[in-house]
Amino acid sequence: MESQGTLSPASIEEARAAFEAAGPTAQRVVRETAKAMEFDREEYRERVTSDVVERVRNALFADRLAVRTGSRAEFESWVEDHPDYDVETIGSDDVDRIAWHAAPFAETALAATFQNEPEAAVETLRRQAFGRLYRPRFEGDGDENDGADAAGGPDR
Repeated sequence: MESQGTLSPASIEEARAAFEAAGPTAQRVVRETAKAMEFDREEYRERVTSDVVERVRNALFADRLAVRTGSRAEFESWVEDHPDYDVETIGSDDVDRIAWHAAPFAETALAATFQNEPEAAVETLRRQAFGRLYRPRFEGDGDENDGADAAGGPDR
């Protein structure tokens, strides 16, 4: 079993703090990218919107999420060791490998199956985890314990 990323927040407050902390980095990344692309002031104001910075922040946050990859047996063992977690698996039951992210604050784990492309599975899983587990709570009405599971886009 392998692990990537470091972020597995125990509380929604911890997740929100990590998300907010990614904001200044996102602004610097966008500013430096625009500078490298030689945007003048007018083009910068026109093209670099708050939506652009927000997308970068979302990607920076999601990229830090802790993901484990392993065999189906390793994943099933993890599930057995965490009986309180709801588990949702994306992909085929007919493949041998799985990537998963556990969100302790939500007692939920998302998993994506893969055969030969672990990087693609991890990337898909991180996008799904952000869209389903984190974004709804960051954008929600403040009730972090409502268990809402808004989809972050179509399953892939």
